[in-house]
Order: sequence, then C-alpha cells, then structure tokens
Amino acid sequence: MTADVLRLDRVSVQFGSHVALRDVQLSIRAGERVALVGANGSGKSTLLRVAHGLLPATRGEVQAAPAARQAMVFQRPHMLRTSVLRFVVWGLWLQGVAWRRAHVQAAVALHRVGLHDLAERSARTLSGGQQQRLALARAWALQPDVVLLDEPTSSLDPHAKREVERLVSDWFSAAGTTLLFSSHNLGQVKRLATRVIYLEAGRVMADLSVDHFFNQSLVHSHPEAHLFLKGELV
Repeated sequence: MTADVLRLDRVSVQFGSHVALRDVQLSIRAGERVALVGANGSGKSTLLRVAHGLLPATRGEVQAAPAARQAMVFQRPHMLRTSVLRFVVWGLWLQGVAWRRAHVQAAVALHRVGLHDLAERSARTLSGGQQQRLALARAWALQPDVVLLDEPTSSLDPHAKREVERLVSDWFSAAGTTLLFSSHNLGQVKRLATRVIYLEAGRVMADLSVDHFFNQSLVHSHPEAHLFLKGELV
C-alpha cells in the first residue's frame, strides 16, 4: 500500500466563536492529486494552512510524514523586493542550500516556467500570471514531496490560467509529487485531480474519486455535494 504523507485526525480550528474546521478526518497518500471544493467560507484555505503548519489546530492532530518536504503556493503570492532570480534563490538558501548551488537550481526552475529571460527584473513588476509562475518555480526548486496550492488561478486572466494549469499538470504527471489544492474551477478539478473532497461549513461532506464526484448518482449518496455541483447550494 502507498504510505500516507499527510493525516488530519479529528482536526477542528476555531477563531473566537467561529468554527472554521469541524472534526476533519483526512488521509492523503503519496502521489495523490486531491482537490478541495466548496463555497467561500467552507474551510478550504484553513485546511490547507493547517496541513502546512501555518495554523495550529484547536483540537485534533496533524501528522506529516517525517521525510516528506512540503511547499505551499498562495492565491496571491507575496513578492519580495528583489529580482526574479533572487526570489527563488532566497527560498532555497533559507532551506539550507548553498548560495552558489541555489543560483544554479533557481536558474533551472525559472527556465522550467518560462521566466529565465526575466531573471534580473524586479519580481514586483511581473504580471499576475508571471508572479504565480514565479511562485511555482520557487516551490518546484525546493523539490517537495507534497505541494499545497490555494486557488492557484482564481485571480488570473484565461491565458494565464491555462499556462499555470499546464505547468502544474506537467509537474505532477512527471514527478509523481503529491498535490493538495483548492479550486472553484470545476473544470480544473476534473483535469488535475484524482480525488475530490467537498467541504461545507468546515466539515468534510464528501470524499470521492474524481469520476464518482462528477457522476449523477451523487444526488443519492451525497446530496449536499450534488446541490453544490448544480449551483443550488444555499
């Protein structure tokens, strides 16, 4: 059997009186491509941040495989006041990669995402799509075993969305890396995911293969997810 690289054991997250996650029980196996879907406020981003160790669980336990390296790309990645190349180099250096070696790995990563010609440009002057590709380059350069993406294309124009999605698809089909991502784009979920987790009010309401999730029989087995797919969720 394929080993789990990430496990959430009855995890709840509470901010004051608001419960963002409720008793989430979840295991992610190595090589899976898992999509988190649900309405705004359903807990997708909170789950990603808890899984990456950016938010503590109020209750429950988060377990990551000890040898598994993780990287996370946010919906709107923060650009440092530095060059495109140095943006990737700093990420590697902070992970213990020697400065000279970090430059070599960063250059390879920029070439992979088509930004090598912009290596000396200020990262903050890039377009939204280019900034997202740069964030992916920094994540890829770290050679992670698990990658978490929070709505990676939601703020991009159609051309930039297709380019970022292509990079993600190529990356994971070639490397066998584990992917956990949130998305409102159901077409994207169909193209990238092997498994879909539907969240509602912080609870996992459905955890299915991508084929089963988009099957019409969902109306009987998971009525809440069926309403969500139809756009009729209140």
